[in-house]
Amino acid sequence: MSDPAACCTPLTGTAMSAERAEEVAGLLKALADPVRLRLVSLIAGSDTGEACVCDLNAAFDLTQATISHHLKVLHTAGLLDREKRGVWVYYAVRREALAAVAGLFDAAAVPA
Repeated sequence: MSDPAACCTPLTGTAMSAERAEEVAGLLKALADPVRLRLVSLIAGSDTGEACVCDLNAAFDLTQATISHHLKVLHTAGLLDREKRGVWVYYAVRREALAAVAGLFDAAAVPA
């Protein structure tokens, strides 16, 4: 995906093109998994705004490989940034991407 923050005009605005719908669907699919949704929540809610994969593993009864897979899906979708520090990878939520997804459902844009 090119820029997830650029993809998401409100659903109630102009009708979405097929290409734009594919982009938005990719973001929503990435968030539609309960583990991935929780990962985003844990990262976004951390004190520093980022989290090490080593810390995220403890929050789940899943293997590190499974957690890494979910993080990769979120990163590929453009919802997370990642930075390698030594042997660990740290993830941070791309707030502009989440804001764009939230903008899809902007209640102010829904006609009464």
